[in-house]
Amino acid sequence: MIITSLLDTDLYKFTMMQVVLHQFPGAQAEYKFKCRNPGIDPATGQAARNLAAHANEIREEIRSLCGLHFQDAELAYLRSLRFIKSDFVDFLGLFKLNEKYITVTALPSGEIDIAIQGPWLHTILFEIPVLAIVNEVYFRNTQKLPDLMAGRQRLDVKIGQLRSEGLSDLKIADYGTRRRFSVAWHEEVLRVLSARLGTGQSPGNVPGTAGQFAGTSNVLFAMKLGLTPLGTMAHEYLQACQALGPRLRDSQIYAFESWAKEYRGDLGIALSDVYGMSAFLRDFDLYFCKLFDGARHDSGDPFQWGERMIDHYIRNRVDPRTKTLIFSDALTIPRTIELYQQFKGRCQLAFGIGTNLTNDLGYEPLQIVIKMVRCNGQPVAKLSDTPSKDMCDDEKYLAYLRQVFDIPQPAT
Repeated sequence: MIITSLLDTDLYKFTMMQVVLHQFPGAQAEYKFKCRNPGIDPATGQAARNLAAHANEIREEIRSLCGLHFQDAELAYLRSLRFIKSDFVDFLGLFKLNEKYITVTALPSGEIDIAIQGPWLHTILFEIPVLAIVNEVYFRNTQKLPDLMAGRQRLDVKIGQLRSEGLSDLKIADYGTRRRFSVAWHEEVLRVLSARLGTGQSPGNVPGTAGQFAGTSNVLFAMKLGLTPLGTMAHEYLQACQALGPRLRDSQIYAFESWAKEYRGDLGIALSDVYGMSAFLRDFDLYFCKLFDGARHDSGDPFQWGERMIDHYIRNRVDPRTKTLIFSDALTIPRTIELYQQFKGRCQLAFGIGTNLTNDLGYEPLQIVIKMVRCNGQPVAKLSDTPSKDMCDDEKYLAYLRQVFDIPQPAT
């Protein structure tokens, strides 16, 4: 059994789920799975990774996942987080994932199709553990004797790079649950990072000041290892607001205002790439610049993004040194160091590293995602600054969304 706790997921799933409970309890959602690196073998026409061969095993793991419920100690931990409300914890005490809302289909091509459909409140927690299941099932079948020594050596190199002279203020966080090699390897990585980089401890969701390891997005390991849990919102939240808000053009503004209504200034990091950076900046006006603590980058050129954010704050008469820029798009340690050196002293900085921390043993990682594609029966979409990250099965809606938000067609 791969997933043994419903806390083995990212914090932002709980922070979004609380908003759903309080503001959108009747919303319906539909999610789709996608492997961004299928690698079709030209000789056979089959997917080189042949995830379909493991479909039954994945189904069995999902069945086990749906048998879990929150333990008293887990609920007590969630209740201890200042931004989690007691009625939400009470709801989680009754919560279980329901297998009827998810299907796994083996396709003739060798790929798999995973579809999740049902009440948003009852399907939101599927994404992260299901992706972790797909990863671990795949790697335990294809790498039966994994080279853990190589992984440890690679991790040692990363730690050495982070501990170089002049980088003592550079802090990283683990964002790697969904694409980890395995749950055991994930825990080992976190224990090593904690021991060798030091952790900055502070209450709630704010990274501490001591040490270079700021925390983890994984709630179970945050509880188990005494780390700071980190996270605010994900793309699905802003996508859902396309269907839930009063007007499509105002959906991004509506999402940020609904978030502020829920958290009253807490968890104040805005995600910037659901409609691309230009559309984000048009909506992220003086009010939001002052209200939110910062923004998170997840697509497009991170250096250009950081410069545009700093310029935007200055234009809105906000000191960027009081705001936090979080970088979290496919980071490596060298890229993290480059970003730190460009922006240090000009703003507060945070770096969330995923696959490069939790799935770097020398094997090509799976670039897999599960994204919301419909809410309340209406198509929803993400139009990021990295076109390959876009995901929508309704081309007419994509064209309409581009028109409404004045987003140009990507270069071909």
